[in-house]
Amino acid sequence: MNRESPMADASTSRAQRGVPITIRRVSKTFGQDTDRPFLALKEVSVEIAAGEFVSVVGPSGCGKSTLMLMVAGLLKRTRGDIVIGGTEVTRPITDVGIAFQDHLLLDFRTALANVTLHADIRRLPRKEIEARARELFAQLRLTGAIDKYPRQLSGGMRQRVSLIRTLVHDPPLLLMDEPFGALDALTRLQVRTDLEALWLRRRPTVLFITHSVEEAVGLSDRILVMGPSPGEVVDEIRIDLPRPRPIVLGDVPQFSAYVDRIHKQFERLGVLQGIDTTAGASP
Repeated sequence: MNRESPMADASTSRAQRGVPITIRRVSKTFGQDTDRPFLALKEVSVEIAAGEFVSVVGPSGCGKSTLMLMVAGLLKRTRGDIVIGGTEVTRPITDVGIAFQDHLLLDFRTALANVTLHADIRRLPRKEIEARARELFAQLRLTGAIDKYPRQLSGGMRQRVSLIRTLVHDPPLLLMDEPFGALDALTRLQVRTDLEALWLRRRPTVLFITHSVEEAVGLSDRILVMGPSPGEVVDEIRIDLPRPRPIVLGDVPQFSAYVDRIHKQFERLGVLQGIDTTAGASP
């Protein structure tokens, strides 16, 4: 990847801290060489601006995670082009923060040691990374967890440690696949707010995969709605809500309008089905 445009200095505007992404007519077919090939993703084209927070929502199996893995260079695309910061993705990218639903913390390392492990492996400046880690621990109200092991932390705390690990090397791009999926509803609200606060400070580009329509509206500048397999983008919605977003989004009338629009798309596609009130009724 081009490392010049991502790592902007302090004078650069917030919207320029991230990297632009171009996804052009990208498709993915599994088992191409078999007699039963499976088309998972069909002709996806998206332009993501530097510093933009874009979420992808859709039913299970529609190719959301497949798309993210191809952007990361961890999965080869069958057709199309993916360009990040002016450079085509042909191998796994390194200047990126990736978060999954499982926090993937090592039980035998403290929270701080888990966060700095990535830096140790990549031989990044240890003092700088540790200072940045401690800053992030403080911002997420986790200073008391620095020397604790994952087994000593709640699920929400472990996920916030994972978030710190994703952000500690100040990547220009974040790829997040259901990072809050294992959390309870109240903890998800808090971690969502924490993520937005951290993103607002640095403005990396974010591609965020989620099943939660409400979560997507709460976090995003724009939402890509995908239909059932083979996955394709059926709607793009720009979220025009002020930031920072309130922790209780239900009080904002526009929030409900965005959520309803997405739910109606899923209903139209047969992803959501209401109860047939006429079934079993007397003639």
